[in-house]
Amino acid sequence: MRTSTMRRLVDTTNQITAFDLNFSSVFPGQLTVIGSTQPIIASPGDDVILPCHLSPEFDVQELTVEWSKPDLKPDPSDRLSRVAYVHLYRGGREVPDMKNPVYISRTELFVDQLEHGNISLKIMNVTLADEGRFRCLIPKLKSRVKFAIVQLVVEPNSDKTSTTEMPLNPRNLQTPDPMDETDVKGVRANRIAVILSVVICCIVLIAIVCAYLFRQRRQNPKHVKYDEVHASSKPLPA
Repeated sequence: MRTSTMRRLVDTTNQITAFDLNFSSVFPGQLTVIGSTQPIIASPGDDVILPCHLSPEFDVQELTVEWSKPDLKPDPSDRLSRVAYVHLYRGGREVPDMKNPVYISRTELFVDQLEHGNISLKIMNVTLADEGRFRCLIPKLKSRVKFAIVQLVVEPNSDKTSTTEMPLNPRNLQTPDPMDETDVKGVRANRIAVILSVVICCIVLIAIVCAYLFRQRRQNPKHVKYDEVHASSKPLPA
């Protein structure tokens, strides 16, 4: 049961991330929030980094950055049905008052990387309860893609060599970049270009044929009338 549920969550995350990457390729130059295309795997007690960044680079130091778990349900005792944040950055600093108590003193952003659009989240001392989907959101970003989903999988006794855990040094931190998908997106773009070219050629060819037939139809009655008049002017045989 747990494996099938996690598989569905990973598939959903990959679909959302694929949409983000496709959007950035279709609309180059548009700001896009991009997360990891693969789940981040960790063991209990690990420190992990959930990669998330803006493409192209954009300074977000003056913007609000929200990290949350979209699958968490609101606190029943909260009359406003609010869900506490995993991490909230607002006004140039962290806002701990609206933070989920289980993440107090366990999360941090790489503040020195915010000017480059790096909004990755570091979670310390991971627990089994941390497993699930995380959403990084910039609510006031002037873009159609303001958030990304990153999947965290916590596996006891997981093999460190097979994990996608990111380096903990923020200077060496590298989040997935759409350029890593160049080959796949290049083939897809070429196919779309070929299809569009064929469609345009067909439309142009049909237009030319229709114009030619219309022109011929307008000219044929004149030839018919001319033939009839010419034939009637000939003397009848004796």
